[in-house]
Amino acid sequence: MRIFNRLESEVRGYIRSFPTIFSKAQNAVLTDESGQEYIDFLAGAGTLNYGHNNPILKQAAIEYLTEDGIVHGLDMATSAKKHFLQTFEEHILKPRKLQYKVQFTGPTGTNAVEAAIKLARNATGRQNVISFTNGFHGVSLGSLALTGNRKFRDAAGTALNDVHRAPYAGYFGQNIDTIAMLDKLIVDPSSGVDLPAAVIVECVQGEGGLNVAGFNWLKKLEQLCQRHEILLIVDDIQAGCGRTGTFFSFEPAGIKPDIVTLSKSLSGYGLPMAILLMKPELDIWKPGQHNGTFRGNNLAFVTSAKAIETYWSDNKFQGSVQKKGQVIEAFLDKLVTSYPDAQLTRRGRGMMQGIACADPALADRITSIAFQNGLIIETSGGQDEVVKLLMPLTIESEKMLAGLDILEQAVAEAVNEKSANEVEANSNEVTA
Repeated sequence: MRIFNRLESEVRGYIRSFPTIFSKAQNAVLTDESGQEYIDFLAGAGTLNYGHNNPILKQAAIEYLTEDGIVHGLDMATSAKKHFLQTFEEHILKPRKLQYKVQFTGPTGTNAVEAAIKLARNATGRQNVISFTNGFHGVSLGSLALTGNRKFRDAAGTALNDVHRAPYAGYFGQNIDTIAMLDKLIVDPSSGVDLPAAVIVECVQGEGGLNVAGFNWLKKLEQLCQRHEILLIVDDIQAGCGRTGTFFSFEPAGIKPDIVTLSKSLSGYGLPMAILLMKPELDIWKPGQHNGTFRGNNLAFVTSAKAIETYWSDNKFQGSVQKKGQVIEAFLDKLVTSYPDAQLTRRGRGMMQGIACADPALADRITSIAFQNGLIIETSGGQDEVVKLLMPLTIESEKMLAGLDILEQAVAEAVNEKSANEVEANSNEVTA
């Protein structure tokens, strides 16, 4: 690890949580240079929904490269882009009765978010954007203004403006109607909240701690936006591409956002790719008005189209994801009841779930012990208090159960350590 400590910036993060040198990977297993295998419940922070080195996608990429297919094409028309657009329309948009135009943005999620808010402001002529508590939308300046976590915002180095933060679903408890609160702020001319261009929301907040917006809450949010002629943006960068059990996380709520951002697992193979979906009437861009050198990753178009053809041409894959989600839910519910003193709470939806710990230090200890025992899993939430399960959707059932067993062992060990430390602390107090 010396070369990384000596040359790589102090900004590095995951390397500190998982201090080994990985050399290869297959589906839900990472292997380090010593040959040690780790079950992967991180999946590139949601970038590898179809696993590491998916053989079907790998073969498509290899064939494309060996035939000298175009890899970089700016926004020129290419065979790979044409095939992606045709596949996306046939298997994703049409079955869901969605009519969107597609914008190829820069290659990462934050590029798509930047384009979304820029488009919303241009389309409405308004500046203010509503985002929600615990939301995470990226760390470039426009996206960072929408992001709630102070850790990221403190690194901006400048003012972050033109955003109003609203309470997310359940932020004040399940009995408080936060949509009604937002509506009041918008209609009250003395609230200090300017009529926004857009509202941006994650249906399940990934980095924010796996907070879930109920379907009724999302429907009411859509109605609020329609009532006040505000554009509704759904950030589906982490929760999309099947992570919650349907391709888009908003599908079960029956809403149709004005704008959708997609990235992370969209390429299917971990290749950089992001798109913006917009209702046709919102496509007011002038040619070249919003560009970027790497908005034409044709190799990602190839693997993305292949992933969609393979996993989304029927409902089989979606059904398997939903069944695995039910297994995860049952496991976590059992974990919560088995360790009442730990004050655990299950959060999330589909294969995007986890346990919130009343004591953030417990969550950190759980993930550390899990890594020592061969499981890669991270924390999220405002205080890193949530142990987040984000394994590949293609994970074999046996491998998933093995990873869950390691997680339970880590919880048991961490809880026992915490209890022992508390007993020792109380004993020292009495002695003193």
